[in-house]
Amino acid sequence: MKVPITVRGAKKLQDELFQLKSVQRPAVIEAIATARAHGDLKENAEYHAAREQQGFIEGRIKEIEAKLSHASIIDVTTVNANGKVVFGATVDVADEETGDEMTYQIVGEDEADIKNNMISIGSPIARALIGKEEGDVAEVKTPGGLRSLEIVEIRYI
Repeated sequence: MKVPITVRGAKKLQDELFQLKSVQRPAVIEAIATARAHGDLKENAEYHAAREQQGFIEGRIKEIEAKLSHASIIDVTTVNANGKVVFGATVDVADEETGDEMTYQIVGEDEADIKNNMISIGSPIARALIGKEEGDVAEVKTPGGLRSLEIVEIRYI
């Protein structure tokens, strides 16, 4: 199953993978070699810490490679969305009850970061917005009750 990811999200994963393989992996291999040179490995804390770090790095490399192999990279700037909210779109909304305005970008699960207004495609708000156009109102079921969000502007950036 392909998992959607933005171009920026894929680049971030690729950059992390490069850092792990070209910098962190060689550094931990060097640390293990240095610790081994100190003798008895049973009571060598440096050796055990380096081996643990190596396990973490190798696990993260496998995780990122798996994510990238299952990723469907979507460049929202090239999608013909016909003015509708789609994956990757940045949407300005206004809460009809409070008048509060918010901006969300709809991204893949791994990219979601509410502090940066990046919401997962699977979130209730994103599901309510998908397919709507400017001027439409999206009804969102939240723990605090039903919210009505008017779509003010949709950008594909």
